[in-house]
Amino acid sequence: MASERIFTMADVAESRDEVAVKTLFAAHEHTNSVVWSVKPGQEVACHKHTTSDDIWIVLQGSGLFHPEPGQDVRVGAGQVIVNPAGTCHGLTNDGDEDIVFVGVIAPVPSDFVAL
Repeated sequence: MASERIFTMADVAESRDEVAVKTLFAAHEHTNSVVWSVKPGQEVACHKHTTSDDIWIVLQGSGLFHPEPGQDVRVGAGQVIVNPAGTCHGLTNDGDEDIVFVGVIAPVPSDFVAL
């Protein structure tokens, strides 16, 4: 049904004061879709996926994207970040509002390599 393919991020996103939170909202044979909530001062640590692409769609807020450890690129709502397999990606919220972004990763299953 169509209702199983349409999601409202405000209804599925979770957040915590301690750490950034990733919430899985759709899992399929070839892709997983998550929504991240990153509060001010929180981060998504730099990492890579050996064989999967990870696309981030920023819905709210702004912060620093890390294309490599120690590198910073300002990103914000309305931007899409394409992270091909094997490339570093991370994010720090240095602002005063939550960053909310959707991540779509394929193919799955995917690994996680901390950098």
